Amino acid sequence: MIEEGRALFLQIAESVEDAIIDGSLAEESQAPSTNELAAFYRINPATAAKGVAMLTDKGVLYKRRGIGMFVAPGARERLMSERRTAFADRFVEPLLAEARKLGLGPDDLAVLIRDRATAQAATTEGNAR
Repeated sequence: MIEEGRALFLQIAESVEDAIIDGSLAEESQAPSTNELAAFYRINPATAAKGVAMLTDKGVLYKRRGIGMFVAPGARERLMSERRTAFADRFVEPLLAEARKLGLGPDDLAVLIRDRATAQAATTEGNAR
């Protein structure tokens, strides 16, 4: 899971965010402790704490004194919204810019995306057999 070249605390925070987004870490449920994260990823607890602090600052996690860290109400939707915006900035904007250069409109892009998604689904289905 650990990627070279990316700050470890960011990777830890993203891992917790992924668990919230996919539902394996539900809102109001207890999040892994700093020590659990440090042991699991075999990193310094201070590094794990930095990732957890980042999530606390964003309002994704909150602390119950003496008990631990918990997923904040509304955290999943907040993260989904943040990731949708990042997805649009990182992928959709460049796609639209290139489409304009090629003279493709929104309908043309929709057809291309639908065709590729259908082909990918067929390939995935064929590999599952």
